[in-house]
Amino acid sequence: MPTAPTTPVALAAELADLGRAEGLDHVGIAPAAPMARARAALEERKAAGLHAGMQFTYKHPARSTTPRQAVPGAQAVVVGARSYLMAEPAAPPRSCGRVARYAWVDHYAPLRSALWAVARRLRADGWKAVVFADDNSLVDREAAWLAGLGWFGKNANLLLPAHGSWFVLGGVVTDAPLPPAAAPVADGCGGCRRCLDACPTGAIVAPGVVDANRCLAWLVQRPGSFPVEHRAALGDRIYGCDDCQEVCPPNVRFGAARPADPAARAWVPLVEMLTATDDELLARHGRWYIAERDPRWLRRNALVALGNVGDPTDRAVVAVVEQYRSHPDPILREHATWAATRLAAPAGRP
Repeated sequence: MPTAPTTPVALAAELADLGRAEGLDHVGIAPAAPMARARAALEERKAAGLHAGMQFTYKHPARSTTPRQAVPGAQAVVVGARSYLMAEPAAPPRSCGRVARYAWVDHYAPLRSALWAVARRLRADGWKAVVFADDNSLVDREAAWLAGLGWFGKNANLLLPAHGSWFVLGGVVTDAPLPPAAAPVADGCGGCRRCLDACPTGAIVAPGVVDANRCLAWLVQRPGSFPVEHRAALGDRIYGCDDCQEVCPPNVRFGAARPADPAARAWVPLVEMLTATDDELLARHGRWYIAERDPRWLRRNALVALGNVGDPTDRAVVAVVEQYRSHPDPILREHATWAATRLAAPAGRP
């Protein structure tokens, strides 16, 4: 057993200071005990089909809610939150696809870098320390809730008091006996239901419960044909959906944006996506989750978005849709035919 040079309380404070110095906005500590509440929710929703085939933490609920399976003998999880809210660039003309905020740039790289700084500090004293961020081995929102960073909003996102939900989360699982948060943060939503009412497809079926079969953020990632009943609701989105966060009062009231990043890609020209090669698409958007690493799903999304917001007087828009109507891939042909019908009747589009 390592002998720490400081008390657990002092070490916890040092780690929090280190994490913030390395770029984390908030740091908390959760116990490494099994997350019984999260496991029950994952299993119940999976049994009800609300996961819509999503894997990630649904794949092995017992593993993703048991930190000690990842790190034997684990005692604590040092949880870090890093804001991804940044100034939004001006919206371009029509025929561009919108990207969810968290994917404008790689926010997980600086998150991981900060968490590894914490892990190295723990390892320097001889403790085990393993970083998890955007990883199916750990339900990060539950860990953050247990660490006292925030409460679960009705949209199932974690809301940090006076800061909102624009955060990526990650943790360091360690066998160091760090003191956990005294208690989770109390619910701060009250009677507010703006996120439920704002969801374009009614995917938030109960407070804190999201039906992934209707959630646009999952549907753009899921392989297969995009559900016809939700294509118009997709609007100009090609990756992710921020609607339930954009109407959330804490986000509206307290969000403090980072300066704009010149590398941010909040919008992508749809014709460009449909004329790019596979290699070009993966080079530009390879950070995104793309099912099977197959660019056809990016093209599928672009065709739906083009049907919704494409300029029907733009020859390049019409030409690329017509080209895809004879594409060898039947899924892309289907979506191109749908887009062509929408472009031919623009008055009926959103």
